[in-house]
Amino acid sequence: MHQEPTAQGLGRADAERIARSLRALADPTRVQLLALIVESPDARRSVTDLADALGLTQPTVSHHLRVMADEGLVERSQDGRLAWYSIAPTRMTEVVEAMRDDPVAAAVAPPVLERIASDLATRFAGTLSPETVDRYVRESYRLLAERAGITRYLPSLTARFAGDRLDALTRVEAPSQSPSVLFVCVQNAGRSQLASAILRSLAGDRVRVLTAGSEPAGSVNPLVVAALDEIGVPLGGEFPKPLTDEVVRAADVVITMGCGDACPVYPGRRYLDWELDDPAGLSMDGVRRVRDEIVVRVRALLAELGVNGA
Repeated sequence: MHQEPTAQGLGRADAERIARSLRALADPTRVQLLALIVESPDARRSVTDLADALGLTQPTVSHHLRVMADEGLVERSQDGRLAWYSIAPTRMTEVVEAMRDDPVAAAVAPPVLERIASDLATRFAGTLSPETVDRYVRESYRLLAERAGITRYLPSLTARFAGDRLDALTRVEAPSQSPSVLFVCVQNAGRSQLASAILRSLAGDRVRVLTAGSEPAGSVNPLVVAALDEIGVPLGGEFPKPLTDEVVRAADVVITMGCGDACPVYPGRRYLDWELDDPAGLSMDGVRRVRDEIVVRVRALLAELGVNGA
C-alpha cells in the first residue's frame, strides 16, 4: 500500500516513528541512561549497574529502558540472571545526536557527581555518613535537572543545592542559635528571591536564609535581579530550586507566597503567608512595588526575630 509522503518527504510510518522517538528521548533520565550505555567500555550496561550509577531504583531504570526498547532505541540481552542493554545499531547515530544536543547529559557525568559527593563528605565528616551525602547529591542533581529544568552550570548548582540541603539536615538534628527563615513561592524566581536577598542584605550572617519553589522555574526573573540592583542588593548567585522536606524542618520561620498547600507543616515552626503580587508578567514599576513592600515586611520580621539593625 502506497504511503502518502509528509511535507519533509518522509513516509507517514517514518514520521510517526521519529515522533515517538523524540517523546522517548524527552525525559532527561533516559538521555542519561543512554549516555552511560554509550560510554561503557563494552557498550552495554545492566539494570543494576545503571541504577547504582544514577542513584535510582531498579524498577525505575527498568521502566525507562522498557520504554526505549519499545521504540527500538535499545536492545535487551540476557546473560545468566542479568539483563543487559545496548544501543540498537541502527539507532546509534540518532542516540549520539540526542546526547550531543541535550545539555543535561553533556553537563554532568557520574564522575562529576562522585567528585561533588566526595567534597561534601569531607565538609560534613563526623556529622553525616558518606552514603547519606552521596544520596543527597544524586537526588539534588535529579531535582534540579528534572523539576527545575536547570541545565547551565548544573554541576556547581548541584553542589550548592546539595550542600544547603545537607546543612539543613544537620540543623534539624542540632538546631543553631541563629534563626532560620525559609521563603517559598511557586517558581522561586520572583517573590521568594526578592525577600531572601533583602533579608540577607539586612541581617548578614545573623539569620540563615533559604528559598524554594513548589514548581521551580529554570532561572530567576531578570526584572527581579534589576529591581534588587537598583537598591544595591545582590542576588548572590541564587537560583530556583525545588522545595524539599529537610529545609522546611530546619526552618524556624516558613514564609509562603502564593504556593497554596504545597509546603508541609511541622509542629514548632512559625508559618506566615505574605500576600504579594507575582512579579511574573508585571512591568518594572510593578516589580518595584513588590520589592518595596517586601522591604517593609522583612524589616518588621527582623524586629520580631530580635535582630538588631532592622
